[in-house]
Formats: sequence, C-alpha cells, structure tokens
Amino acid sequence: MKKFTLAIAATVMMASPVFAGDAAAGKAKTGMCAACHGAAGISAVPMYPNLAGQKEAYIAKQLRDFKSGKRKDPVMAPMAMALSDEDVANVAAYYASLK
Repeated sequence: MKKFTLAIAATVMMASPVFAGDAAAGKAKTGMCAACHGAAGISAVPMYPNLAGQKEAYIAKQLRDFKSGKRKDPVMAPMAMALSDEDVANVAAYYASLK
C-alpha cells in the first residue's frame, strides 16, 4: 500500500503545473535539438523521435535520464549534460507546447 501511495503522489507531482517550465526560454535552447528532431519538433528522419506534443514530464524525465547516465545514448548524453535543471524544464515545456 505504501508503494501505491508513493506512486500516486509522484504522478500527481509530475502532472502539477508547479513544475512547468518556460516554453519561450526553452525554444532558445533547442538550436542543437533541431538538427535531429526538426525545427518544429518533427523529425524528418524516422530513427529520431518527434518531440512536438510529447508530455512535458516525459521529455524532462528523458533528458534527466540522459544527463545522469540512467539512459545511455552517445549523442544525447552530451547534449543533456549541457542543460541545467531549469533548461531541462524549459526545453520540455517548449516541445510540449508544440502541436
């Protein structure tokens, strides 16, 4: 029961607008992202995922996982390492705001 309660609490916290980043600031940080994920978050290459419209919490989690090494990718790891926690939130907000 304790694990279930913690899972619910984490889900509510992740969905909370308190964690919302600044999409305008995020857009300014996505220059390098556009090379693979497209200028508007839609990739022209099938092996690179589309980021436009993804959930903000999902994008932020993936970037944090690349940064920490929990998720391994030789291209994404250095990209994520260059982002501060605020940058991660802002980039996630930007891509989540796109259709």
